[in-house]
Amino acid sequence: MNVPYHALAIAAATLFSTSAFAQDAASGPFFLPELPYAYDALEPVIDAQTMELHLTKHQQTFVDNLNKAVADGTIPETATVEELVATASSQATAVRNSAGGHWNHSFFWTIMAPEAERGEASPELTAAIEAVYGSMDEFKAAFEKAGADRFGSGWVWLVVNDAGELEITSTANQDNPLMDVAEVQGQPLIGNDVWEHAYYLSYNNRRAEYLSTWWDVVNWDQVSANYEEALAGQ
Repeated sequence: MNVPYHALAIAAATLFSTSAFAQDAASGPFFLPELPYAYDALEPVIDAQTMELHLTKHQQTFVDNLNKAVADGTIPETATVEELVATASSQATAVRNSAGGHWNHSFFWTIMAPEAERGEASPELTAAIEAVYGSMDEFKAAFEKAGADRFGSGWVWLVVNDAGELEITSTANQDNPLMDVAEVQGQPLIGNDVWEHAYYLSYNNRRAEYLSTWWDVVNWDQVSANYEEALAGQ
């Protein structure tokens, strides 16, 4: 089942208190999401060890840091990840990085799926992509180039921008297009993590290969639902 990405982001990033991994986290209102599939479900594109480390070490750090920020009074206990992301310019750097990292990863897990659950891009999304990029293959090539060209660590995104148009953009570190500091602001439909921890165990320094192979695990049913939700919110 595919649900609006707003609901996914809020639920996955803040409300999954039943996560098996949350037991070791700093206590507080933020919790790890539970993956909707097994660690090895995306193999051979993403190996099980990378998935486990990515969730339980890297994202866990963001969760712990946010809970510590609540404990020391840096952010209120009632703050949501979406609120922290939207007001990134007024947040401490550590909060901006942790809130962005928590939101980004929670979103990332939802737009990948095991083979039987990936589906295809909806006719509406396909038409929109073809109108801007010419074809799905040309879109993928442009997306991969943006990811490969991102210097250092960051993310590459497809968004519905504030003009209601599809646009590819990339962000540094754990920033995302929902932030008020983003060069291109919009509602994410797709986001791929180009930090080395996302791919190094399987691809070493071959980021371009990772980017081109990653399409094999994209959950196009969910991406299509994200597109529909983004248009409805315009």
